[in-house]
Amino acid sequence: MTTVVIVGAQWGDEGKGKIVDLLTPFSDFVVRYQGGANAGHTLVIGNEKTVLHLIPSGILHKRVKCVIGNGVVVDPEVCLSEIDGLKSRGYLSNDSELLISLNAHVVLPYHKTIDQLRESRAADSKIGTTGRGIGPCYEDKVARSGIRMCDLIDKDILRERLEAIMPEKNLYIEKILGGKSEDIGDIYKKYFEFGGRLKKYVCDTVPVLNAALLAKKKLLFEGAQGSALDIDHGTYPFVTSSTTVAAGAASGSGIGPTAIDEVIGVTKAYSTRVGSGPFPTELCDATGVWLRKNGSEFGATTGRPRRCGWLDLEALRRSKMVNGLTGLALTKLDILSGLSKINACTEYDSDGEPVYKEFAGWNKELKGVKSLSGLPKEARTYLDFIESSLGLPIKLLSLGPERDSGVILENPFQ
Repeated sequence: MTTVVIVGAQWGDEGKGKIVDLLTPFSDFVVRYQGGANAGHTLVIGNEKTVLHLIPSGILHKRVKCVIGNGVVVDPEVCLSEIDGLKSRGYLSNDSELLISLNAHVVLPYHKTIDQLRESRAADSKIGTTGRGIGPCYEDKVARSGIRMCDLIDKDILRERLEAIMPEKNLYIEKILGGKSEDIGDIYKKYFEFGGRLKKYVCDTVPVLNAALLAKKKLLFEGAQGSALDIDHGTYPFVTSSTTVAAGAASGSGIGPTAIDEVIGVTKAYSTRVGSGPFPTELCDATGVWLRKNGSEFGATTGRPRRCGWLDLEALRRSKMVNGLTGLALTKLDILSGLSKINACTEYDSDGEPVYKEFAGWNKELKGVKSLSGLPKEARTYLDFIESSLGLPIKLLSLGPERDSGVILENPFQ
């Protein structure tokens, strides 16, 4: 296999960054293809924790080229902060390791202002956005009124685009949302400086990636958020603003869909969700609190507590369909250690309520386990049921946040 797509099979926060980091040593390119700084991929190497919002998780490995594709909306300030932070710790010593698509759209201050003002006015109908301006930026992209990275690095075009766009944005902010207008001059000056610093990374990434495919290089595509948050296939309107399913890897990077060899869906051994929206297996009891505490279930981007519940196999079947999953990466099995019983939703009844199958729990600490045979039989029974219910093999396991806690059962690149 030369092209592998990693997607979130639930509502996001499944541990995609950890899985990408685990597979990066077998890759030549790691490509982020959608979302923006509303994502947070957490990596733990030794005693050092890294949270990345825009730069692909493969950046913590030498040699690999990391690409921010055209489907991503880039907040230049966040991107530069990540670059500076990585360089200060010895990463990204070679600037050629990072490429940013010239067609990626740019998140600007008025996008964040609109996002936050809308959410504050929504009261009980809040969607639960991160307030990072992602939705309004994608709106401008679709409305053909966005500013792209190629505009950000061109002094004259940036000024022209801001002067054409911002009067309408300010009118909307002031008259409809009751906010304070933004200053065109201030934004122009600040963001052209950002563009100047990012210019060396900006290029047409489409021919780069397609040349890599022709050369049989190994490409790893990193999704953000999760399938149940997809703009078309998620729990609308409580969704994100981009295509989170595997098809987005093609449109968000400029490769053809026939180039995709394998799609790995990342799922926790239980379920979590941040923000508002349906969550059939949510546990609003002591067990839900226990999962949140033991799983450190707080958003990497916002710090918000995640809603926790049992694994939803019916939702994963849907995810299998819309992504064309060929395998699973299962994370946080270690968090279930210590529970006397574990439930998994196998289907919904006629009223839409989850129907559960109960499994015996286990007490064994799973840290340090490197193979399926090292797991307690109760854990293996649970995993076997997941595989048989979904008709998918579990190809990777994560039994802790640390890099060395990952177990590759079947390498999708080999």
